[in-house]
Amino acid sequence: MISNFAATFRTLDQLLFETRQYWQLLAFDHLSTPWPELDAYLTELSDLNLSALDMDQSALQQALANYVPQLSEIAKIIAVETLAPNRPELPFWLSNGIKGRKVSQLQDFVGALNERRLPVLEWCAGKGHLGRILAFTGVPHVDSVELQAHLCTQGERSARQQDLAMTFHCADVLQDSVAQYFKPQQHAVALHACGKLHQNFMTEAANAGCEKISLSPCCYHLFTPSQYEPMSVTAKQSKVTLTHNDMKLALQETVTAPSRVAKVRKKEVLWRLAFDAIRREITGSDKYISVPSVNKAIFSGEFKEFCTWAAEQKNIVLPTQINYEMYLESARKRQQITERIELVRHAFRRAIEMWLVLDRALYLQEAGYDVALKQFCEKSLTPRNLLIQAAKQQHIVGEEHVSTGEESSSTPSG
Repeated sequence: MISNFAATFRTLDQLLFETRQYWQLLAFDHLSTPWPELDAYLTELSDLNLSALDMDQSALQQALANYVPQLSEIAKIIAVETLAPNRPELPFWLSNGIKGRKVSQLQDFVGALNERRLPVLEWCAGKGHLGRILAFTGVPHVDSVELQAHLCTQGERSARQQDLAMTFHCADVLQDSVAQYFKPQQHAVALHACGKLHQNFMTEAANAGCEKISLSPCCYHLFTPSQYEPMSVTAKQSKVTLTHNDMKLALQETVTAPSRVAKVRKKEVLWRLAFDAIRREITGSDKYISVPSVNKAIFSGEFKEFCTWAAEQKNIVLPTQINYEMYLESARKRQQITERIELVRHAFRRAIEMWLVLDRALYLQEAGYDVALKQFCEKSLTPRNLLIQAAKQQHIVGEEHVSTGEESSSTPSG
């Protein structure tokens, strides 16, 4: 388990730098696997075994460690303890309207925070589901900050009906001044705020000297520059440079995705590869060119319709006669190669996420916080289960304690 964030970060940074040829690439760019030492293994790997490995990060790292030995060390240093469940029991009227696994995620997150004393700031609150559970379990007051006015209205209505101590604030946290919401005697919390949203949250909370800061980051690339800008002094000395594509790799676990979603995604990749083959032939280009995202409903139609749309996006005139099935068949073979390249990349997805999370933990340490890093729930509930908990460090002046955090402990609760 991680005890020294700076040392772990530097070791992980070196390992990722040494192995960047395995993860820092675009699978669609390649018509064959780019690693001769892995060709035989990947060729013999059945689609069934590939799917099984892709769902089991530990087994995948073990299998590939025979060819990429750094994966064994990576697996050891990124291991994080999962907190024992401490789920508060909720009445039906409180959990009603919260979908699927989300209720369990929220219960585990609230149990990990174990907050009763401090008022809470709930960041990017949505309808305030998290804040309502915190208020119900004993937090004296919750201030919920949310962008969308209609969600604030719904949250206020629910809190009023359920007699919960909550106040909603409508704000664009990327554009508006938000410093007024952060206070020293406060526990600032953010569950799955994306990219720059949680980075702004951390900066504002640290600047205000909030007594506690707890967050589970998500979607590290969103609302950020195309090249990652490290937060901590330690990470600013990194050998690794991350792009949006690299940061998206950290999110490519689909343990909670319905099989229908997985099937649509597989069909989307096939169609994009088949169109790419058509485009290459028409333009004479040998490099993959991405096509914009599109409503998934298009993949329930005909491949020809998708090609017509994609050609319009790229200003390409399609021939009147195209053997679409021939290109689909060719793409099926290429898809097998793409999936195997992605499998190798996926062996590094948790390592990339840990690199990003350690940067955030180090930033808070450098801001004067004691920091703990745990998993607040099992991966089956959400792959984004890493929880950073920070408590303002205590200072001793003479024989008196001057505390900017917990009076009884310098480590976060939970």
